[in-house]
Amino acid sequence: MNLEWFLQYHPVLLALFATLFTWFVTALGASMVFFFKSINRKVLNAMLGFAAGVMIAASFWSLLNPAIKMAEESGTTSWVPAVVGFLLGGAFLFGIDKILPHLHLNRSIDKAEGVKTSWERSVLLVLAITLHNIPEGLAVGVAFGSLANNPDTGVLAGAIALAIGIGLQNFPEGAAVSIPLRREGIRRWKAFKYGQLSGAVEPLAGVAGAYLVTTMEPLLPYALSFAAGAMIFVVVEELIPESQSGNETDLSTIGAMIGFATMMLLDISLG
Repeated sequence: MNLEWFLQYHPVLLALFATLFTWFVTALGASMVFFFKSINRKVLNAMLGFAAGVMIAASFWSLLNPAIKMAEESGTTSWVPAVVGFLLGGAFLFGIDKILPHLHLNRSIDKAEGVKTSWERSVLLVLAITLHNIPEGLAVGVAFGSLANNPDTGVLAGAIALAIGIGLQNFPEGAAVSIPLRREGIRRWKAFKYGQLSGAVEPLAGVAGAYLVTTMEPLLPYALSFAAGAMIFVVVEELIPESQSGNETDLSTIGAMIGFATMMLLDISLG
């Protein structure tokens, strides 16, 4: 692949294309509802574990590590952008988590989080997945946005690796929304619509992140770290607890290991 060909396009446009890809993979995962009415708990745990592993690896290899290197090259104390941005990202998701109404998988409606609302259970389930698609889209957008100040094929390859990794873990996420909705009696097409809709926020967050860092270069290390902190918050708050539910958790642990290794392989080999 001739990566230099992509560099002729504006980073914000590349971020849009990349996050449209991750949304498309979410829709592919959601389309599994047309073939399955239910999903085995072991399989779901393994898929959620894989998603968690990808996000943990991406947080370091594709976001925190480049942020630290950028800070060192600019003469800034290397740990400051990484620590400050990381904690701000977690705080941002913590705030949204307390405000946005949502419901985690396999929870009763009385366990819904965020402000109290009369919204249907299906809507609350979609919002739970949508919540952690925000940092994923933001991470991809910031990665491509960094090309504005460093139009290098290595940076581009790292951003592509991140988009591929996020796309891979979006597949099980789409299925994890649509299939449980189908099991609750919602028609297949409507369950698919809700499942793919959870990924629609990624292009919005991606474009916003890319635009921000292309217009405010000094913020780039902080923005990368911010996205990493938001992603780790989601992993610890949602993905790991959900993947470890049930009596058998070995598959979710193995899935996390494979997900981490997959993302690490993509980042090192492509970036």
